[in-house]
Amino acid sequence: MKNMSSNNQSSNSYAVEMLGITKRFKGIIANNNISIQLKQSEIHALLGENGAGKSTLMSILFGLYKADSGIIKINDKEVKIDNPNIANKLGIGMVHQHFKLIHNFTVLENIMLGIETVKNGLLQFSNVRKKVIEISNKYNFNIDPDEKIENLTVGQQQKVEILKILYRNNNILIFDEPTAVLTPNEIEELINIIKSLASEGKSILFISHKLNEIKEVADRCSILRRGEYIATVDVATTSKEEMSEMMVGRKVALQLDKKEANTKDTVLEVNNLIVKNKNANKNIINNISFNVKSGEIVCVAGIDGNGQSELIYALTGIINIDSGNIKLNNKDITNLNIREKTLSGIGHIPEDRHKYGLVLDYSLQENLILQNYFDSRFQKNGFLRFKNIEKYANNLINKFDIRSALGSKTITRSMSGGNQQKAIIAREIDRNPNLLIAVQPTRGLDIGAIEYIHKQIIEQRDSGKAVLLVSLEIDEVMDLSDRILVMFEGEIVANISPKETTINELGLYMSGSKRNNI
Repeated sequence: MKNMSSNNQSSNSYAVEMLGITKRFKGIIANNNISIQLKQSEIHALLGENGAGKSTLMSILFGLYKADSGIIKINDKEVKIDNPNIANKLGIGMVHQHFKLIHNFTVLENIMLGIETVKNGLLQFSNVRKKVIEISNKYNFNIDPDEKIENLTVGQQQKVEILKILYRNNNILIFDEPTAVLTPNEIEELINIIKSLASEGKSILFISHKLNEIKEVADRCSILRRGEYIATVDVATTSKEEMSEMMVGRKVALQLDKKEANTKDTVLEVNNLIVKNKNANKNIINNISFNVKSGEIVCVAGIDGNGQSELIYALTGIINIDSGNIKLNNKDITNLNIREKTLSGIGHIPEDRHKYGLVLDYSLQENLILQNYFDSRFQKNGFLRFKNIEKYANNLINKFDIRSALGSKTITRSMSGGNQQKAIIAREIDRNPNLLIAVQPTRGLDIGAIEYIHKQIIEQRDSGKAVLLVSLEIDEVMDLSDRILVMFEGEIVANISPKETTINELGLYMSGSKRNNI
């Protein structure tokens, strides 16, 4: 392995230098004397576990946090970045892992927010709209500038974040887990865009947990572990195994170990399910029927926005269905409310952890009992039993390796995205559901956490549970599932075995170019 730490090189070759950066939060050192250097026109990856300090370091560069010590240089000039407006003036743009979008604003309003053009007291939209459409068309984003953010899919919202920095013509670009919600084709397009931007002279910092992406897109990679700098390596000459071991501190199994499924009784049965689009004539869910048996993992695959989210919302009670029925263990649960469906034996790891999975301003221990706070273990005569709650939470925190500054008392909003996700997974699996619905369960997780979560899901299957997985990660679909249902425009267009198909064939089903007889 070739170590490419570049402290002995001329600083004139760097677009960004972060030297000796230390950042403390109450109870934790997020960054401990970290130095990284980004060359001009370089794509520099930042790799590390959840909670390793990557997003904190980039938030310091973008002015969201202020370092306790250390200096930042932009093009060899020391700067103080006290807020994002200063970062933008210095040519720094950031695509955040957790989107910084106002949901009741339009795409256009979000993009121009902070750099508005005003004439006679009125916002001037025409030139902004023209430029946004040009950029959107150039990169095949197909985003309506006048659509409200709340009406866009998660994948489309990610594209709006990217549009924001492209619109501002920033020269130093930070991508924080930019592919977490994108399909394989979209990821390929984005990687090509990033390479193109670098060739145009942009300098790019690329945070990712996906070693395949880092190998494909990055020139160099700096690795952090638990707030400490480990190494900067040349990506081309360093193996994925070497990088993963430096990141986690141990050898990681990159291949999934999974035995044959042993299916038994039908747990979930969906018959002729229809959900109408209130704003259009076409159904969002169009006459879908399928089942999931005990002891199998059935994965719903498809390009984002083809009805997968609405299907899960209908199954879990978040939205109402227009016709059809849903049975769990041969009991009709179609018209039950959310709590009743949950108590009937459904565990739900939602796609949007902030909207449907957590109360961000509650503590970690409060979030871990959200589904069963009314249980006699956690309340008596309407009063919460805090000692029992804390003991229960600490057990899950240790079992699922949930990292936070103040343990069970940590406010959930302050936790990293990956640790927020692990909290949801711990809560739902611990409730011992008959059916585990897992939507993008490893989104934003590092390779060590992904390995652990995959093992948890397989253990659920092997213990006789039914698992309905929704994933946009093709590798996860192919490796984890026993059966694949492909959705296109609200319909199931394929019911196939991962052993009897290829990634290319799966792509044809996902794009609607191919169907099989179901």
